[in-house]
Amino acid sequence: MTHPPAFIPPLPERLAGLTQLARNLYWSWDPGARSLFRAIDRPLWHTSRHNPLVLLQQVEPARLESLARNPDFLELYDSVLDSFTEHTGPEGGWFRERHADLTASSIAYFCAEFALHNSVPIYSGGLGVLAGDHCKAASDLGVPLVGVGLLYTRGYFDQRLSLTGWQEDVPEEFHPAITPLTPVMHADGQPTLASLKIAGRSVQVGAWRMQVGRVPVYLLDTDLESNHPDDRPLSHRLYAGGPDLRLRQEAILGIGGVRLLRALGIAPVAWHANEGHAAFMLIENLRELLECGTPYAEAVAAVRAKSLFTTHTPVPAGHDIFDRGLFQGVMGDYLDRFGEQRDAVVQLGHHPELDHERFHMTAAAIRLSARTAGVSRQHAVTTRAMWMPLWHERRAQDVPISYVTNGVHLDTWMAHRLRELLDRHLGADWQAAEPVEFDNILTLDDERLWEVHSTLKASLMDFIHEEARTRWRDRWEDAARLLGAGTLLNGGVMTLGFARRFASYKRAGLIFHDLDRLERLLTHPQRPVQLVFAGKAHPADEPGKQLLQQVYGLAVDRRFAGRIAFLEDYEMHMAHRMVQGVDLWLNVPRPPHEACGTSGMKAALNGVPQLSTEDGWWAEGQTGLNGWTITPSQQVEPGEADAADAQQLYDLLEGEAVPLYYDRDERGVPHQWTTWMKQSIRTAIRHFTARRMLEQYAEDYYVPALTGGPPDTDPPER
Repeated sequence: MTHPPAFIPPLPERLAGLTQLARNLYWSWDPGARSLFRAIDRPLWHTSRHNPLVLLQQVEPARLESLARNPDFLELYDSVLDSFTEHTGPEGGWFRERHADLTASSIAYFCAEFALHNSVPIYSGGLGVLAGDHCKAASDLGVPLVGVGLLYTRGYFDQRLSLTGWQEDVPEEFHPAITPLTPVMHADGQPTLASLKIAGRSVQVGAWRMQVGRVPVYLLDTDLESNHPDDRPLSHRLYAGGPDLRLRQEAILGIGGVRLLRALGIAPVAWHANEGHAAFMLIENLRELLECGTPYAEAVAAVRAKSLFTTHTPVPAGHDIFDRGLFQGVMGDYLDRFGEQRDAVVQLGHHPELDHERFHMTAAAIRLSARTAGVSRQHAVTTRAMWMPLWHERRAQDVPISYVTNGVHLDTWMAHRLRELLDRHLGADWQAAEPVEFDNILTLDDERLWEVHSTLKASLMDFIHEEARTRWRDRWEDAARLLGAGTLLNGGVMTLGFARRFASYKRAGLIFHDLDRLERLLTHPQRPVQLVFAGKAHPADEPGKQLLQQVYGLAVDRRFAGRIAFLEDYEMHMAHRMVQGVDLWLNVPRPPHEACGTSGMKAALNGVPQLSTEDGWWAEGQTGLNGWTITPSQQVEPGEADAADAQQLYDLLEGEAVPLYYDRDERGVPHQWTTWMKQSIRTAIRHFTARRMLEQYAEDYYVPALTGGPPDTDPPER
């Protein structure tokens, strides 16, 4: 809380609205707003990595004075400001049209990370990106959401690769002066807004506000002078340290977050815990009721009625579990406030078939939520089987866990050039069209679509080359790094993309199972292929780091003629380039470990077909015309299953995908391939956008919680 908000120099009076626009992340997904900032200074817009705060801080004042007299710029400026006012005001939106009587209520959305723009690096990957897209879609639709998270002033980490390709985790550089954050102060001007007792010490909590269109997101901060020196860094790093730090952070998020909202006079009617990290939010709501004299059973029922929980992973390591001794030591003072119900609260985290001396955050969240959702149809099946023990003597199919398949925010992830092409073809309001109307995408002109894609692919290649040039200038010394970074990639060659967290189950190395066969595929004289990889391994994931090192080692291997690249330090800015610019998206997790896989949805929105295992979203998204599917192997042993899947991967590439891509007419247009591109866009827009996701959450989860509707079923037993 020692940092002031980003400073914007005085602007010409005629352009004063740029300040307010730059401080609201609405600009990041509105095409007109982005065009407006780009028109101020195109080169500076690109070097700032699309950050309007940096742009306004560095642009020449004379340039702004000139624009303030430019009729064309002022016409665009007025149009954007009018749209900004309309789309960030309290009126309007899908939710108000359908549920006008509920718009005065609010829904608290708690998550450990939010990915909203690369200038605010408080995210590690898919969970954060999903949370960011959730908030943006809520703003678009007018859903009365309030986000709560943590401000990690040291971020996640910057990825640096050694000469051997080993990932080195460097502290992230976080610059409040270029972020759209505003400190939230108490009425008396002090930064402390809430407090809680952790491990015998009182921890003061401040907050920053980040405006996401209509949706405010409050980010909690413990770096206050009033805190003990050991407590100030609690909010510094995302997913850093061991279980002790993780537990303290989650207490700050859940308990501190509820108390922050109370201090601000915000009284949510519904509460959404996005992953088990936020379970303390539900427990704090329970404490409030108990201290008001509500009997325990009634208090639990009341909390459940207004709460919902989304679980995001079938991987056990993704569910926070704390040893009972650690839990009691860190949370003992807080638990004492429950009095004679103390043991009952601890039992909320009990798992009947796992170690009884541990507290399971996911179990507690399920017990305190009337509605629990997975993030895809396939994930719901896996999740029911995982948590079946919480309901004694029930079959897995009878466990009351449903699903809302994730979606991605179209205006954030679809390339501007492709959006313009669809605007011309479908009409300006096509996003609000009925699903059947999206069939008209199939009549897009092949040549125009291919021209747009070729431009986006060229932009990706330019980005890769410029990133390598910058890193060579600033840090690299060994020339082999230039080879591994993709400087020899060719924009005319079929390009496969793989970008996600480097966890072992995601199998980034599956395509390297047979190196001789891969070499023939990549260096084919008439139909060559190239691979672009990006992603970070969790700092504590040694197998993930080893896998990443393997990929990098092959990227610098001359045997593959510079046709493999690993892009260092994957983040949102790079993600945009990749999902928009590659030709085919690889998604090959080991089933059933992929909960959803939203990166593939982003690629599909941009007309990029998939080659995927039948897991996560692809189990719902495959149509037989928008990509290729590796069918489930009958092998039981992981190694044998991987070998069988790799065989299918090579067969599909060699026999179907690559020949289809290179089948061109005399003008170089691959008509059959563009048909698959159009099918990809159509499927993604119809079924896998954040708009569809939020509408489903609103109707099936938020409205019942806001209106006191009955829960799905009886709660699980303890």
